[in-house]
Amino acid sequence: METSLKNSIDQLVINWHVNEACNYRCVYCYAKWERPSSARDVIRQPDNTAKLLRSLWAFFDPANLKNPLNGTLTWRRVRLNFAGGEPLLCRSDLIRAVELAAQIGFDVSIITNGSRLDAETMSALAPHLDWLGVSLDAADMHTNKAIGREDRRARQLDLEALRDSVAMARSDNPDLKLKINTVVNFQNHEADLARVIAQLAPHKWKILRALPMTTTAGMVTDKQFRAFVHRHRSLKDIIRVEDNADMLGSYLMIDPKGRFYQNHNDTLKEGYRYSRPILDAGPGAALESVGFSALGFADRYR
Repeated sequence: METSLKNSIDQLVINWHVNEACNYRCVYCYAKWERPSSARDVIRQPDNTAKLLRSLWAFFDPANLKNPLNGTLTWRRVRLNFAGGEPLLCRSDLIRAVELAAQIGFDVSIITNGSRLDAETMSALAPHLDWLGVSLDAADMHTNKAIGREDRRARQLDLEALRDSVAMARSDNPDLKLKINTVVNFQNHEADLARVIAQLAPHKWKILRALPMTTTAGMVTDKQFRAFVHRHRSLKDIIRVEDNADMLGSYLMIDPKGRFYQNHNDTLKEGYRYSRPILDAGPGAALESVGFSALGFADRYR
């Protein structure tokens, strides 16, 4: 099938969730995967990390016209997004993987809760990143505590320290773009984050609705979600909204064990759909086995 112009996108994005561990305990968390008893997280294995990154690049390289997605999409660049869990809990492994991914040819981004973005870590990461993503659901201690956005010692994200880290990253890499992710849930749907978002000055603010993939905790109604978005309409130029239906089947996702995975229409009941490990099956066969909506992806990123 010939690719039409409407399905041409600038960038294909792959989300590698490198670990499940997190120092926060968000009530709506989706980062819970089946764990093969004998398998270690790939990020903890430097040789396999390198093999996985090179395998993914060879398959998703825009020059690879044999990629079956070319029947639906065309893209100019590929971004690898490192996520978790909290990816900075495996700091040294993450930094090594980020450096290698950039060397191979990927655009690179991370998404973090921001709690481990100290000066040394930011200095090591920033030169290799195209995007720095930070999860931020609330600006007050009470709401963060209710959501679970604090560690076992009740420490929460320090917004002043985050602003300093972002300023440092921008100084080290003037081309770095900042993205804020906010999950609208039952604890924060009445919040007004306009001021703190404006202070951080992100290039993009993604507003997502809590999705019942592993739990129904924190879910909000259509009305509550729409009200949150409407309340922040003054920032409409940077806002990107994703409701539940937008997320189904439209993400390229890899779990900590190196498997493509995908959500079902009823993931809460059926669990995630997993491929064989990419290093065993190869990226093509692994991706084909889980189902992925290239058109849904294009609709989100167009």
